[in-house]
Amino acid sequence: MKVPLWMSCTEEDVWKYVGWNLAKNGIETILVGGAVAAIYSEGAYKSGDLDLVLKTYVDGKITEVMASIGFYNKGGRHYIHPECDKFVEFMFGPAGIGDDIKIIPDLLKIEGQTLYIYSPTDCIRDRLASYIHFKARECLDQAALVANKFPFNHKKVKDWCASEGSPQAYHELIKKLK
Repeated sequence: MKVPLWMSCTEEDVWKYVGWNLAKNGIETILVGGAVAAIYSEGAYKSGDLDLVLKTYVDGKITEVMASIGFYNKGGRHYIHPECDKFVEFMFGPAGIGDDIKIIPDLLKIEGQTLYIYSPTDCIRDRLASYIHFKARECLDQAALVANKFPFNHKKVKDWCASEGSPQAYHELIKKLK
């Protein structure tokens, strides 16, 4: 796996490089959160951090693998690279969106390794979760960026918004679509 150009890399570049190296060392992760929206919006939104939910965990090995690719532990779950303006944060699973923890991520095969990422539908729900629960209006905009670029399961998003107590979030999303 080729090392990204750290000074100009995207969230996708960092994810693929970090995720590939982790997977090569037996650590599976799922990319969640704003970095997924950055990738699916093709850079129209910039996250600045990558949230990786651990599917597998090997005690002490994360710091070792991250150090081998130039990242150091900034404290707790955060890792930074001295030449990169994005940081990586690890979280214990399961991956969840609101009360839904039955997430089936999309997968991407790269040079013999499997990387996992929220599907466009789950990315939209994830961004809407921040909009609904934290009143983060920018997250509604991020959901719309993804929804405008990818087909998604409207029923799943609509039903999920209703189950989270905010059916209007789905309607606000639909108003933002082109």
